[in-house]
Formats: sequence, structure tokens, C-alpha cells
Amino acid sequence: MEPESDPKDVIVLEAINKGNKKFDKIEKVTKIQGKELNEILESLDKKGLITVVEKKGFFSTKKEIALTEKGQRELQERKFELQKNWNQMVTMWKGGDKQKLQQYMDNNKSILPSMVFLGIVDILMFTTMMSFMGMAMSSYIPVDQMPAQTDSGADASSDTGDAGSDMGGGGDFDIDIGF
Repeated sequence: MEPESDPKDVIVLEAINKGNKKFDKIEKVTKIQGKELNEILESLDKKGLITVVEKKGFFSTKKEIALTEKGQRELQERKFELQKNWNQMVTMWKGGDKQKLQQYMDNNKSILPSMVFLGIVDILMFTTMMSFMGMAMSSYIPVDQMPAQTDSGADASSDTGDAGSDMGGGGDFDIDIGF
């Protein structure tokens, strides 16, 4: 069962939910590049899932992206659906039906990166599934979207070295959502 909207939508919603409120931070965390990310944000805005909030700083006005209540509900529903998909994959794997599992994964290839980003997929178990089918993880998840380390390590490292990015300045937010 294919999700109603682009699977990358849920990745962007989760990034915002985890506190990434600026375009450049969302881009860095999601690894979704400028134009595509801008299109996704515009789509999420049109659906009423995000809002742009202007905050007055000492020297300028900053724009930050936030989830709306509707966006929070959408994210929770999508996480629930993705969790059901993962549970179904685990059941097939435990049942030993290699063909059925591979067919299911082929049919749902587009949602697997979302499942990894949201932490729904147990990477060790997923790697074991891939071995079971004689395949590499990169057959289903682009190399640039594979987790390099645990969530806590990734979060800590992504926040270092850019303490000045929240100091204001007009050029640190370049989204065109029509505001």
C-alpha cells in the first residue's frame, strides 16, 4: 500500500518535529537538496501541515518553520502506517518467505528511506533481512540516506560548529513559500 503523498514529506515533517526549524538545517538533516526541499515545503504549507513563523531578533527578523496541529497529526498517522509496514516485513522475514518479503519490499521501495530516517527500521534486523535475501541494503536505501551512526550521535554532531546561525541575518533562510 503506497502512502498518499511523497514519502519524503514525512522525512521533512520529522526533521521539523525534531527541532530543525530553518531551511539549511532541514536540508542538512534530511539530505534533500535545495529545489526539491523547497517544493516539498511549499506542498506541506499548501496542505496546512507547516507554517512559517517570523521571530524578531536584535538585528533582523528570522523565519522559522513549525508544524501545525494538522502537521503533527499527519506525522503521527504516517509513523503509525510505516510502523505497520515494518511489522509486516518482520513477520514475512520471520516466516522465512524470501520471495514474499522481496516482493513486498520491491512494491514499497519508496517508503524504506522514510522508515530508516524515522528510526522505525531496526538497522541490524534490516541488514539481516538483506543477507537473508542475498541483497545489499543499498538495493533499497540510497547510500546517502543510510544512517552513519546512532541518532544521539548524529544529533550531537549536527549541532556543532554553527552557533552563529541563529544570530539573525536575512540570508539564513531562503524558502519561497509565498510569504
